Amino acid sequence: MHLTVSAERSLPCTPEVAYALSTDPDRFPALFTGFGPIPGLSGIRLHAPLAVGSTRRVHSADGRVLTERVTELDPPVRHAYTLTGFRPPMLWLVNEGRAVWTFTGHEFGSRVRWDYRFTVAKHWLSPVAALVIHVFMRRAMHRCLKNMARSLSHGGD
Repeated sequence: MHLTVSAERSLPCTPEVAYALSTDPDRFPALFTGFGPIPGLSGIRLHAPLAVGSTRRVHSADGRVLTERVTELDPPVRHAYTLTGFRPPMLWLVNEGRAVWTFTGHEFGSRVRWDYRFTVAKHWLSPVAALVIHVFMRRAMHRCLKNMARSLSHGGD
């Protein structure tokens, strides 16, 4: 069973700038502040230059470390990755997440869409997983895109 969640927002910049911000291991962690049981990020460490197949260690504010493996990289249009390494209690709910970011230009900047597809770990816990993903993860994603927009409108490009 899978759970999907999406967030979308216009940003006051070109798709190239939005793409660069979303993949920047130094700037992006401060923008993903989490929500409820979804922790914010404290850092991202690249194991190799960003490329299809490369991995990143994602450090959350609660001390956990997850792994992202890049599955697509098409600047400035799209990037995707698989998120693994969950620990309990999240591990009881989901095994992995597959994220896809897409960037399109428009007359006022760019439109960013962020989709996640989570694989439910235990079917009998799917109502709890759905609550966490559809309420808390969605809100964390929307908050992140809002933080990106705020950063860009204050000259953070």
